[in-house]
Amino acid sequence: MSGSILVAYGSKYGATAEIAETVGEVLRKHGHSVEVRTAGDVRDVRDVSSFDAVVLGGALYAGRWHREARRFARRHRKALAVRPLWLFSSGPLDTSATEREVPVAPGVQRVIRLLDAREHVTFGGRLDENADGRMARMIVKSGKGGDFRDFGVISAWAEKIARDPVLGSQP
Repeated sequence: MSGSILVAYGSKYGATAEIAETVGEVLRKHGHSVEVRTAGDVRDVRDVSSFDAVVLGGALYAGRWHREARRFARRHRKALAVRPLWLFSSGPLDTSATEREVPVAPGVQRVIRLLDAREHVTFGGRLDENADGRMARMIVKSGKGGDFRDFGVISAWAEKIARDPVLGSQP
């Protein structure tokens, strides 16, 4: 038996959305029914309750999880507390996420604790010259932009979720 999984995310420039889509693709390959949606699009509690499990991700900005991810966790806390939940963050604009464990942002730590998330992982982020906003342009101009996501690591994490016994995974 395979589970139905919601992959919800908060993303400003699209890098976190691409991570969420990759997670969804891997879960589908294992026979799971997967829906990938922005966290802001999931408004009704029935939208969460109809899934067996949830993966929630958010981009990190100045040490805070994306607003849509935070709101999603708060709005759907009752439904999330009674189903398997995995969390991911994206954002370090360097190789730190692949070299060592990145400290979890305080707001994400609260979500982990309150909703008893099975796991949280931080992936590298992406910020390129097409980013909007003064601060983003300053970061890119200073040479600190780039794409630090490791899709091999992201896929391996999604594989681990896909095979979790709580989902009745497929080989």
